[in-house]
Formats: sequence, C-alpha cells, structure tokens
Amino acid sequence: MALDNDTFEEENFAEMLEASFKEQESTRITEGEIVEFQEEDNRVLVGIGEKLEGILSLDEIRNEDGEILFALGDKITVMVTGYYNERPKISYKKVQEQQKTLAFIKEHGDNFEDLIVEGVITKKNRGGYIVESDGVALFLPRSLAAFKDSDDVIGRKIKAQVIKIDATDNSIVLSRRKLFNEERKRKKEIIDALMEDNKIVEGTIKKITSYGMFVDVGGVDGLVHYNEISYKGPVNPSKLYNEGDVVTVKAISYDKDKRHLSLSIKAVQPDPWAEVESELDEGDTITVTVSNLEPYGVFVDLGNDIEGFLHISEITWDKNIKHPKDYLTVGQEIDVEVIEINSQTHKLRVSYKRLLPKPFDEFVKKHSEGDVVTGVITSLTDFGAFVKIDGVEGLLHNQDASWEKNTKCKDIYKIGDSVEVKIVKINDLEQKISLNRKLLEESPIEKYALSHKTNEVVKGTIRDIKDFGVFVSIEDGVDALIRNEDLFPLKVEELEAGQEIEAVIAVIDTQRDRIRLSVKKLERIKEQAQMDEFNDDSSNSLGDLIKDQLK
Repeated sequence: MALDNDTFEEENFAEMLEASFKEQESTRITEGEIVEFQEEDNRVLVGIGEKLEGILSLDEIRNEDGEILFALGDKITVMVTGYYNERPKISYKKVQEQQKTLAFIKEHGDNFEDLIVEGVITKKNRGGYIVESDGVALFLPRSLAAFKDSDDVIGRKIKAQVIKIDATDNSIVLSRRKLFNEERKRKKEIIDALMEDNKIVEGTIKKITSYGMFVDVGGVDGLVHYNEISYKGPVNPSKLYNEGDVVTVKAISYDKDKRHLSLSIKAVQPDPWAEVESELDEGDTITVTVSNLEPYGVFVDLGNDIEGFLHISEITWDKNIKHPKDYLTVGQEIDVEVIEINSQTHKLRVSYKRLLPKPFDEFVKKHSEGDVVTGVITSLTDFGAFVKIDGVEGLLHNQDASWEKNTKCKDIYKIGDSVEVKIVKINDLEQKISLNRKLLEESPIEKYALSHKTNEVVKGTIRDIKDFGVFVSIEDGVDALIRNEDLFPLKVEELEAGQEIEAVIAVIDTQRDRIRLSVKKLERIKEQAQMDEFNDDSSNSLGDLIKDQLK
C-alpha cells in the first residue's frame, strides 16, 4: 500500500524500528519449567534447559485479581531477553505481547486502511514511542506524534491511525498526524455538504451547557445556541433535552477561523411569526397562558411556540405594584390586548390592564368636585401627600393640608393614615385629582373676622419683608399684608423682622383667606381727627375723634 508523502518524510523508519526492537535480536522464545517460587523477592525461577534457570518477575504471571496463574512444575513459554549476572532474564508477558501482535498482523495485515487504534504510551526510544493497545505493541514515530515530546507522555492515552504493518519484522507503525489530517478532511467534507446543500439532518446531543447544546452530526460537533432552540427566545436546554437525545437540526453558519459550526433546531420548524404577523393586529384581544413571572414583568404563551411579554406596568392600573406574582400565577389563562407586534425583532407586547375598567373612569362616575371623602395616605413627598380613594390617587399639597404656616404633610401624616379630604378639582384630561384638607376646618381668618372689622386699628409684628410689601402677624395663625404703597409714611428699607407696627384693617376677605392692613390710611385718619379737633368746640378728645372716624 502506498503511503502519503508526509507519512515518513525524511525519517528512515527502518532504522527506527531496528532501534526500537533491536533488543529482539538477542531474544528467543523457549519453553521452560517452573522450579522455584521466591515470593519474598517477588520472582520465580524457570528452568529453560542447559541447566539454566531464568528469573521471571512474579507479577508477570498474576491475573487481574493478583492470583498466580501457574504452579510448581508447570510448563511455561517465556522469552529470553538478556542476561543478568550470567542468569537469563526472561519474560512471560513479552511472549503474550508477541502472540497478540502476530494475531493483530494476521487479522489486519492486508486491510489496515483507515484502521484507528487507542492505546497507552509505555516507553520512549530514539525514534519515537511504543504504544500498547490491548496487549499489542505498536510504534509511533516522533515526527508523526503531533504532540510536544516530554517525559510526561509516558502513560498518556492516545488515538492514532495505523499506516504500516510489516509481517517480516512483526512491526506496526502509527500516525496521529495522519489521523488528524484525515479527520480534518472528513469534517470539512461534512461541513461543506451541510452548508452547501442546506441539509436538515439528525444529530445526537453530546453535552448540554447553560448557553446551548453540542450536537454530533456525522462525527462533527456543532453548537445549538439557546437562542436557536425555540422561537420563544432564549430557553434553558436542560429543561427540554437530555444528553443522548436525537434532535433534528440545520446548519446555519460556520466560522472557518474558529472552526465553529452553528446549528439550529428552530430553523427546521415552520416560523410561527409568519402566522402571528398575518393573523394578529395591534388592538386584538387574545387568550394566553402565564408561563413565567419575573420582577419586571410576565411572559405569556400564545400556544404556538410564541411568547409575548406583559410588562409590569401593563398588569394593573395600580401604580404601586410591587411584583407580578401578587396579581398573576404561572399556568393562569388570561385575556390580554396586543399592543405591539415587532416583525423585525420578533417581539410581541401585550397588556392586561387595558381590558380592565379604568379606576379613574369609575371614580368620576361616583365623585364630583366638592365631595368630602376619606382616603389612605400612600406616599409622602416634599410637596405633599398622595391619597388613595377608591383605587385612584389624589394629591394633597402641603399648603392645602393645614392652616398652619410652613406645615408639610410629612410632618403630620404617615403612610397608611386615613384622612378626610375635600375634592377640589378633577382634571379629566390629565386624569389628576386635587384634594384639600384645611377647607374642612374653620380658617383662622374666618374666626378672626367674627371679632374684627375693617378700619379697626390693630398692632402686629413684622414677620417677613418682601419686594411687594410686609407680612405682619396680628394674632396666632393670622397674617396680614401691608403693600408697599400702604406703608407711608414708613419706609420699607427702615423696617426689619420682629418690629412692632400699627395699622388699620383695610380688607378682610374670608373667601380668598386674606387680610390687608394700611399704615397710610391710619395716618389719614389721624390727620383728619386732628383737623376736626381744631374745628370742634366740644371737649372731645383726639381718641374720641378717631373712634368717631372709624365708625
């Protein structure tokens, strides 16, 4: 049989084999008789004629259970391999190896093409390695070993291809490089056929990982990525398959640089998205089954290997939803509305809440502006509190919570508190509700108006100075405004907070909850009183005149 050009290259394998088996030149096979067991030295003496007794290791005649195969006086065929201190060195094992080698040559000598063997490297020599396979000694030249030479190759298990059998010297030559080349060539032919013909083939699952499955197709391993298992999207392969299962696949790509073959299971199946795109429209109502719950939403099964996604915001009208599991369970059948079909990305989004009554619509059916209702504080912010009433949240601003100045909702309420409020505005367009708490209580100004009237002289303390005027505290919880134009003859730049000031009440407006004072008007009244004093012959005092002016 002719050998490939790279089989022997410049090596002279005849010389290598001669070096490998040169010890056989002085060997001979003979029949001997066991004459003595020396178990303390782990050896046995065998008479081989001419009054010669050879030394044989006791381990060579033990079976796998450690039992000795021969008894004293038994005949045994051995190989004389040399001499030690004029005693013949003999081996029973080498005879067995030679017999197995001869049997191997007899069986395969004329037909060893594509013959592949597995064995263990047992020794090294100048030309290569001795490989033992089922008791048969084979020779692997160093140049055809296809691995880096080192001392740790002894004991290594290998697979190689038989490239020569020589019955003359009982030699068998191996090559790992030829095996690799043949396998590479064979795999290339398989991959080319898969890619060119767009074949659909069966393969066996060899290994399942978190990212997919390795499938053997005709001796070539390809990866079925978890995205290529189902049209549903990424799936856990270990939940659907077991190693050893036979699956139908299609080759979809091959990376020549990385030598990675990509396979697909879903490419063999009809694309269910074609049916979705032709049968469904946005706005349609469909029945689906809840297949998976995640903190961010729910995956639903349409029943044809298609999954839709129900975002957490589309489950309920309640904005305070914490987790989908509080509303839905795996296996539950629900009706949903299709809100998006993306043909490019194969994404289907659905909504559950859009088929449910809107709480705002139900709210406006039962409530109107001006209604007094009871709700529960659901959240507190720097600007107020949200109060839930019949499933709808309304906003209670800080300034509408109490008549006390600078009071914030978070200072007087906590989440979960029940609170009575008045609905002051319902915004149908923006679906917002404004609430008021302080309108349910008598305002300090309303109370003040019961005992005070306009043109009355009052005293107060400056609380705050603004660009447009001065705020004055005239009683607990009651503030009044003196506009800049009503401060004369006082000058605003000469005033400061905490300073006492006298003025008359110019306006008490309980509807708009405000009081205005005037220093200017008080000065006019005083001037008029003084003028009247000079013109009046009566003995009325200035105080009496002022009182008269104020009547």
